[in-house]
Amino acid sequence: MASSEHSAGFEPADRLAQDRDSVRRRFWVKLKQVVAKLPFAEDLLAAYYCAFDRETPRHVQVALLGAIAYFILPFDFVPDMLPVLGFTDDAAVLATAIRMVAIHITSEHREAARAALKRGIDGES
Repeated sequence: MASSEHSAGFEPADRLAQDRDSVRRRFWVKLKQVVAKLPFAEDLLAAYYCAFDRETPRHVQVALLGAIAYFILPFDFVPDMLPVLGFTDDAAVLATAIRMVAIHITSEHREAARAALKRGIDGES
C-alpha cells in the first residue's frame, strides 16, 4: 500500500497495515484493553474478520487493514484516553473504510464478531 499526498497523517497506519502478523497481534492486545469503551466493537471485529478472510479481495483487505492499523496505533489525532471523544477518530476511519467495502463484509464476518464478543475477547487471538 503506497503512501500518497492523499493519505497525509496516515503514513504510520499504512506502514503497519503492510505487516499483517503485527496487525493481528497488536489488534487483540488493544481490543482487550478498550473493548468495554467501544460502541463500535462489533463493526471493528467484523472488519477484522473480513480483512483476514482469504476470500476477501486484496483491495478490500488493504482498506480494512489500514483502518485497523489506525485503531491500534499508539497515537491518534484524538487520544483514546479522552472520555467520550477518545475513539471518535478511530470510529470515523473505520466507518469510512466499512462504507467503502461494505458489500464484502458478510453475515459470516458479522456472526463471528458477535460470537467473539459473546464469549469474551480473552478467548481470541
